[in-house]
Amino acid sequence: MNNFIEELRWRGMLQDMTAGIEEHLNKGKATAYLGFDPTADSLHIGHLVGVMTLLHFQRAGHQPVALIGGATGMIGDPSFKSAERNLLDEETLDRNIAGIQKQLEKFLDFGSDKSNQALLVNNYDWMAGFSFLEFIRDVGKYITVNYMMAKDSVKRRLEEGNGLSFTEFTYQLIQGYDFYHLWKHQNCSIQLGGSDQWGNIVTGTELIRKKEGGEAYALTVPLITKADGSKFGKTEGGSVWLDPEKTSPYAFYQFWLNVSDADAAKYIRIFTTLDREAIEALEKEHAEGPHLRLLQKAIAKDVTIRIHSEADYEMALKASGILFGKSSLEDLASLDERTFLQVFDGVPVMPVERSSYLNAENVVELLCADQTIFASKGEARKLIQGGGLSINKIKITDPHAKPEIPLLQETYLLVQKGKKNYFIITITG
Repeated sequence: MNNFIEELRWRGMLQDMTAGIEEHLNKGKATAYLGFDPTADSLHIGHLVGVMTLLHFQRAGHQPVALIGGATGMIGDPSFKSAERNLLDEETLDRNIAGIQKQLEKFLDFGSDKSNQALLVNNYDWMAGFSFLEFIRDVGKYITVNYMMAKDSVKRRLEEGNGLSFTEFTYQLIQGYDFYHLWKHQNCSIQLGGSDQWGNIVTGTELIRKKEGGEAYALTVPLITKADGSKFGKTEGGSVWLDPEKTSPYAFYQFWLNVSDADAAKYIRIFTTLDREAIEALEKEHAEGPHLRLLQKAIAKDVTIRIHSEADYEMALKASGILFGKSSLEDLASLDERTFLQVFDGVPVMPVERSSYLNAENVVELLCADQTIFASKGEARKLIQGGGLSINKIKITDPHAKPEIPLLQETYLLVQKGKKNYFIITITG
């Protein structure tokens, strides 16, 4: 069995752990769980540190359990949140859980007959029938209010003056009971989580100790931050989601490609499955030629293929090349409409009626339908004659030629003036 702790340590994925956990893991196969709140029907890249922790746990020969918080999702974890979450209804939770499960299957082996196959559990299954009286009798009496109030996440909310509802205050008891339930019924001895979850996790170890005299362990991974201090996983457009309908494969690929060198040095270890030897070789190459962005490209490739597919990665690569490298009409035509529009998001658009496009006497007449691209026909002719204009990556050399270049998606023409100035002609009607 591989050394799980050492794997996390060299990858920079180890924050805190309770005493005795390494000796416990060295005894043989162990079971650990990590929870996911189903607040959306997709995970985002902020969840990936936890997912990768489960992946490494399974690769080390141990059994990972992914817990979907169908019950706790109805409450909302107050840990280091400034306000209470909106409560979710059961229908929304079911849809969110199905989406998350599908994504976890890309990282964890749920279907094998191995003894360490991954398990997916939903805490709603054991919490739904738990009456309030049973809960305060069987769980609440083991954890003191003083213990709960001492948690940093609770103290911070109270100090900020935003208050804390009883619903949120009990969250740590419910999470603690989840750990107890899995310890009791699945032989689960370890809970994994982000460093902000430490207080909730050790509530579980405390409950197991007090209620059964049992041993249980906690391990947390660091919360990922960017080198510039901004929040990881956020862009101007919001979160970077794993669902291609929320964040396209191209936008997903571009996020990783555009991270800073300082961040890439961390992310290559945390978010890829490349081994130590391969990563150290890449780091050495990158140091010799940072402008080549080898670390960023390696991360973007590894993560995009795992989350999406090889074909999506190839399309993202092709789309990137259209802006920043050499490409052809075939490359442009191979992009789906969403990717094409994302690549050229923000470039000026000139609408042209389909009849005007079909009846245009020459390319200059089409390009000068209004002044979006050229101020005058003379300017257009001069640039074409100088070899400085392309349409759909095909160089235009004759200003008197008919505009017979095939439309992209039967709708678009990509006009390029010089090396960097792009325009889109949209054929309407």
